[in-house]
Amino acid sequence: MDRKNIITYAAGALLAATTAVSIAGWRSAYLDNQQLSAREAEHIRHEMRSAIDRSVSAQMEEIAYEQREISDEQREEALAQTRVANEMRLRSERERQNAIEAERSAVASEKKAREASALAESQRQMAEHQRIQAEFSKRVADTLSYIALGRSLGSISTIQAQAGNEDLANMLSYTSYIYTSRYRGDIYNPAVFESLMRSSQSMRTWAECTGAVMNIEMMPNTTNRLVCVSNYGEIVLVERQGNRLTSHRIFENSAFDFRDLIVTPDSAIYAVSRTGQLVFIDKDLKTTKIIALDGMANPNRIHYMSEKRIIVFGERSVAVVETKRKIINATRQLPFRITLCSRKEGLPIVFDDKGRMHIVRGFDNMETLKVPVEGTVTAYCESKNTGYEAYGMSDGSIYLTDRSGKVQKLLGHRSRISKLKLNGRRLYSASYDGRVNLWITNSEKIEPMTLLTTGAWIMHFNFDSTKNTFWMGDAKGNLTAVNISVKIMVDEVRKKLKRDFTPDEWNYFIGQNVPYESITGARKEGGV
Repeated sequence: MDRKNIITYAAGALLAATTAVSIAGWRSAYLDNQQLSAREAEHIRHEMRSAIDRSVSAQMEEIAYEQREISDEQREEALAQTRVANEMRLRSERERQNAIEAERSAVASEKKAREASALAESQRQMAEHQRIQAEFSKRVADTLSYIALGRSLGSISTIQAQAGNEDLANMLSYTSYIYTSRYRGDIYNPAVFESLMRSSQSMRTWAECTGAVMNIEMMPNTTNRLVCVSNYGEIVLVERQGNRLTSHRIFENSAFDFRDLIVTPDSAIYAVSRTGQLVFIDKDLKTTKIIALDGMANPNRIHYMSEKRIIVFGERSVAVVETKRKIINATRQLPFRITLCSRKEGLPIVFDDKGRMHIVRGFDNMETLKVPVEGTVTAYCESKNTGYEAYGMSDGSIYLTDRSGKVQKLLGHRSRISKLKLNGRRLYSASYDGRVNLWITNSEKIEPMTLLTTGAWIMHFNFDSTKNTFWMGDAKGNLTAVNISVKIMVDEVRKKLKRDFTPDEWNYFIGQNVPYESITGARKEGGV
């Protein structure tokens, strides 16, 4: 290769190198320019951003200032509102306190009002109570006054009857009953009851026996038919028809001394004589048989046990009589002396001289008890319904016992008690002092009321089937029928009223302060 080419090659290489260098320089310069431009552009952008940021910052500052102003205004407004709220809260608190005070005041006022109302109600109730008490006291006073008036009129009625003024006595007796019953007084008060008995003529007496009437028994299924025995050996069958008494002596022998009597359910009659005989009379009154009570000293009581047998008691013995063959079936001596025979729990009971009583449950079975009272018992009775038992004594006293064992001593007789009978709350007693007394056992204070007084020893009495009449026998041989029904007495007295009180009679006997009324009008209307 020639030099020219080499030089050409060399020149070309140099040119190429120079060009490359130039290109590299240019590129470097270009790059530098580019970087510079980029930095300048970046700077411009930074400037612009800074300007924008400054503008934004200025705007933000302006906005912040405006917001601060707004915030300040809002704060001021909030402070103002807070002040208003505080004022309103304070006002509300004051109002709440005022409301609380008002409520407290209202509660206090309500309490005072309630207390005042309660006081007023209490005063009203007290006034009402005082009014009721005053009215009650007046009614009590009026009641007591009228009850006292009733008793007074009863006593005056008896006095007028003794003076022979029957019409006036009957009017007074009936008026006595009117005021006593109307004001719920005690119709069994002696003054009232006895005036009714006298005005109604409730007691009738007939002399039927020669000897003392020792026992009376009602005939079965009848009201006014009865049989009685005397210690003069008499057995008398009597029948009442109004105020008349018809009698029939079905047995009479003065050698006999009858002390007791029974009538069986089929109307057969047995009478025991202290002289030692038992007399039987059949229901048709056609057959009479005398049974000798051998081995018995002084037989004096007889008890019906069944349709097959009866028991007879002597002073120291007991015997069983067979009713079919009319013979003594067995006799037993007793280790004591019998002083009284009666009935308890539907069975015979005997009292002895040693302070004991014996319930006869069978011929060989006697339950022995101590008599709960001291002294000699001469009469005894019981009431299954009320639980009362009564013991009549030889000195005229009566002991009343109840289920709890409480004992009350009743004083109202002067002599031996001969008969006692309990009818519900009423105790009837008869005595040798010639009186029959009535006792109301459930009264606060039990006192006697004398139903009748006779001049003879009362030996026995018995009630009819209606319990409205009792029949009494005395030592003089009299039979007395006594009506004890207040209703029947009042009806009888009403029938006798012929006129009313005159104004002068009313003012004199009853009083000007008591309103006048017609007693005959009360009779026509059926009574008060």
